[in-house]
Amino acid sequence: MLIKDLKDCEEFMAGDGTIFRELLNPNKADLSIHYSLGQAVVKVGQSSQLHKLKTAEVYYIVAGEGIMYIDDESAAVTVGQAIYISPNSKQYIKNTGSLDLKFLCIVDPAWRKEDEEIL
Repeated sequence: MLIKDLKDCEEFMAGDGTIFRELLNPNKADLSIHYSLGQAVVKVGQSSQLHKLKTAEVYYIVAGEGIMYIDDESAAVTVGQAIYISPNSKQYIKNTGSLDLKFLCIVDPAWRKEDEEIL
């Protein structure tokens, strides 16, 4: 059994400018999964940087609210919503609320630095 506690995961600044903690990644541990799972945080009044991934991604909002931008579309997002981001989509998320915007990131296949491009 593997249990990872978010507070025990190293916090770092991701390439897109979010504060990130990676919980699961089969490229970094012996896991029989093909996706990675992490939590990102965007501080009040800030945005992630415009970027794209070669892989599919899902954001699941766990705290705060914002606006999600994917290619030529945008929509308000809030707690309890999941956002699908198709491979190679230009994307960023903006925190429009009064609390930190926190969301889980599921990347399939698992996130690798070489699959991400900051625009």
